[in-house]
Amino acid sequence: MNTYKLSNIALDDFRRFLFEEGCSRTETYSRTKGRGGHEKWNRADLTRPIILQTHISPVPEHIVKNTLRNLGITRKDFFAKIYQ
Repeated sequence: MNTYKLSNIALDDFRRFLFEEGCSRTETYSRTKGRGGHEKWNRADLTRPIILQTHISPVPEHIVKNTLRNLGITRKDFFAKIYQ
């Protein structure tokens, strides 16, 4: 039985996962739009960017779920890749 939770993903692990999936960090929001610690991740085939809050670790579960949906990756595949 799988005991991994989407709510316990460390920010550094999630960044590494995005990088390995071919996403690139295009900019930090704090430089372009007001205050805040957000990162914008993109990939050529995505319809919308992935926005991460850099001041919250672990990454909130709803961010992980939305990212997996956008990338077209199942939970099982996600855990296989992140906990290799």
